[in-house]
Amino acid sequence: MAHPSQLGFQDAASPVMEELLHFHDHALMIVFLISTLVLYIIVAMVSTKLTNMYILDSQEIEIIWTILPAIILILIALPSLRILYLMDEVTNPHLTVKAIGHQWYWSYEYTDYQEIAFDSYMVPTQDLTPGQFRLLEVDHRMVVPTEAPVRVLVTAEDVLHSWAVPALGVKMDAVPGRLNQTAFIASRPGVFYGQCSEICGANHSFMPIVVEAVPLNFFQDWSTLMLEDA
Repeated sequence: MAHPSQLGFQDAASPVMEELLHFHDHALMIVFLISTLVLYIIVAMVSTKLTNMYILDSQEIEIIWTILPAIILILIALPSLRILYLMDEVTNPHLTVKAIGHQWYWSYEYTDYQEIAFDSYMVPTQDLTPGQFRLLEVDHRMVVPTEAPVRVLVTAEDVLHSWAVPALGVKMDAVPGRLNQTAFIASRPGVFYGQCSEICGANHSFMPIVVEAVPLNFFQDWSTLMLEDA
């Protein structure tokens, strides 16, 4: 859960998000070193009146400042491509959930079960209980087991939406008439919040996403209870 004045990302709750955090730190360090070098050169050029013929005209320096940026771009591109392929990989999911975007709420269908389907509405401010987050809590959470690959099929019924949960490193557009898929593994139990990340209308900011990751035995109890209620 994000908090006020937070500068970094939320704590990672999936292996893919951990990789994204590592890549962010890697790229940020490269940007910091480049900025420091450029600042030093600017200060040196402004604060000294000395000139040097080898600096004003030097093929060696031109070669260096041509090759060095290319090497830096490679150091950024290779891990970036690796993470892109990891994010697109969906192998042997243990559970499949279909998330359908509506104006303005989400509905979920557990395709491995015949009768588990429900709508997920935001809890109005006046109905919140102590400890719940305003504009983020829903009446029915999407419950998934921990340490199990979960595939999410994302689509929309009316306009463009986007199913996004930052802590899990998941963000997928919901397009009417199209079925997109993404996957994640919740590495630890917890409640993870997200919101529709597409400007989908007047109540765009009022269709939150809540994913509750629980151990497998608790998920089995929850699914049994949902089947009995259905």
